[in-house]
Amino acid sequence: MTDGSLYQRVLGADFDRLQPELQDYFSLSPGEGRYGFGTGIFDVAGSPIAALRPAFTALPVTNAFFPEFGRGVPFTIRNFPHLDPFGRPSLTAVRNFRFDRTERIFEDTTSLTSPAGLTDYIGRRRNLATDLELTVSDDGRLHMHSPHTRLFLGRLRLPVPVLAGADAHAEQWWDGASSRFQIRTLVRQRQLGAVFVYEGSFSYGYREFDGVLPQDVEPEKWERRL
Repeated sequence: MTDGSLYQRVLGADFDRLQPELQDYFSLSPGEGRYGFGTGIFDVAGSPIAALRPAFTALPVTNAFFPEFGRGVPFTIRNFPHLDPFGRPSLTAVRNFRFDRTERIFEDTTSLTSPAGLTDYIGRRRNLATDLELTVSDDGRLHMHSPHTRLFLGRLRLPVPVLAGADAHAEQWWDGASSRFQIRTLVRQRQLGAVFVYEGSFSYGYREFDGVLPQDVEPEKWERRL
């Protein structure tokens, strides 16, 4: 594998087609001594289907999908580049959503699991895994698609059936007019439509990082299964 961030390795020459600001954002690599920190507002966050929201509390995955839904939701994001315990180049992200009555966390670790493949491990125990496919649009935006998902419960590896599962799509870009990053994420289920969304803008910078994940960022459990 060549040097560079997860996204540089997977996208190859297409990485240079990203907007320059996105190239910087997605260039974090293990050992470079910095992590990313962003603050912003989600115009919308959560499940737009009211009847479905209580079901998120029953999911066997914590610090991921949540039952709240709101508009104008303040949030922070922290991105830490590192090697996971299995030696794979990884990026761990922690997003904090501040609703009126509570705060929610969505955390995941994206790992390079083959020379050109990424797996995203979601939740406090990283027990929901999905493939991550990357493409670059003609205008330099990054598009991410998660078509195949599986759930790890103890020793069990449970593929989520297509009819019961959902595809996740994310788009990120730099808005020069506001000098902020924009992100739009949509989880869509075939029968129900959009079941979980977050969309908004944020400012972003870098801070020193010694390579050791903070205690509140270290997951409860690491997962290496594919």
